[in-house]
Amino acid sequence: MTLIVYSLAAVAEIAGCFAFWAWLRLGRSALWAVPGVVSLIAFATLLTLVESEAAGRAFAAYGGIYIAASLAWMWGMEGVRPDLRDGLGASICLLGAGLILLGRTR
Repeated sequence: MTLIVYSLAAVAEIAGCFAFWAWLRLGRSALWAVPGVVSLIAFATLLTLVESEAAGRAFAAYGGIYIAASLAWMWGMEGVRPDLRDGLGASICLLGAGLILLGRTR
């Protein structure tokens, strides 16, 4: 369930941020901010669904998923293929996210 929530949150966050990028960097209409805000609200709401005793841990583990999803967005939506360093960096981040999520013992 956590991986699904994180994946949906990543899409929502990237789409929301991209809407602002399109408006402010690509010269699109300010109306792009409307779906951007809706997407960012969805992102924040989704992160509250993660089972964690600390918001910071949920956010930290999400970071690895976000990095990998951002590279997928770059490739799929912007047509820029990630290089070897991108892949290695994302792999390291995903390993770290896994350690944060699964490595906790009490």
